[in-house]
Amino acid sequence: MAIPPFLAELRSLVGTRPLWLSAVTAVVLDEQGRVLLNRRSDNGRWALIGGILDPGEEPADAMVRECREETGVTVLPEALTSVTVSELQQYPNGDQAQYLDLTFRCRPLSGEARVNDDESFEVGWFELAALPELDEYARRRIDVALAFDGRTVFALSG
Repeated sequence: MAIPPFLAELRSLVGTRPLWLSAVTAVVLDEQGRVLLNRRSDNGRWALIGGILDPGEEPADAMVRECREETGVTVLPEALTSVTVSELQQYPNGDQAQYLDLTFRCRPLSGEARVNDDESFEVGWFELAALPELDEYARRRIDVALAFDGRTVFALSG
């Protein structure tokens, strides 16, 4: 799985040490209420569509780019549903990262869902009652996006 050039350059300087990165995640819901997922090629697990922002990139633009790159589907981000911090991630190559994650509720505009790059083994639409196994973090972001009432969810630990 390729990483963005800016991140490869940064990794050449810091090695595998933890990085704090900005990321976007899409909860894409079609007219039938199905959610778009991909089965990741790095760990084989089903996940929401998302990725790292490029330096200076607007988060909504990154969301559109990531969905198109990974699934072939062009989306319209409709709402920022949550702002969260991921657990510290350790990748098979030893790289570590933690993400400030901006989750958007999106609707598809065009395109057919398909594997569109090397980041996925599979891509598909899933009924909410028949989702494949997802981690708790993904399930929580889906639930928040479905319950969205116009207010972005965030944690306050003070």
